[in-house]
Amino acid sequence: MFDHPNNDPVLKLTEEQSWALIEGTQHGRLVGVVGGRPDIFPVNIAVRDRRVFFRTAPGTKLAEVAINDHVLIEADGILSDQAWSVVVRGSARLLQTSRELAVAESLNLRPWVPGPKEQFVEVTPVEITGRHFRFGPYRDPELGEGSEGG
Repeated sequence: MFDHPNNDPVLKLTEEQSWALIEGTQHGRLVGVVGGRPDIFPVNIAVRDRRVFFRTAPGTKLAEVAINDHVLIEADGILSDQAWSVVVRGSARLLQTSRELAVAESLNLRPWVPGPKEQFVEVTPVEITGRHFRFGPYRDPELGEGSEGG
């Protein structure tokens, strides 16, 4: 998927690479902090114009976004020999106008479980970071390549 210079197992992704990965996924996690207490929620996501959208019902997620709009969206992918993780830091807001809702509806966001989830939230990023991981044997820097540490 990505070339790793010097065979380094961890590659820091560029902004473009990070966007390419998160644009291709539908699942992520929303992280919010209210009163010094972090919460994390699984969400279905969609990306459009470098903004992340999710759909939800009234409840804890919406209440937390209303109290503190500074959030993280994290998405990842795991294969047998590699993995990646992308984090979007930004501000969240509930979509309210008919135009905004029409755009959100066009993203085809579907909830994991049945039930009314008619609220759409947009996360406008201030930063995106990503890492790509190449799996392999444990390497102890003192013992050398492919060593079996104890």
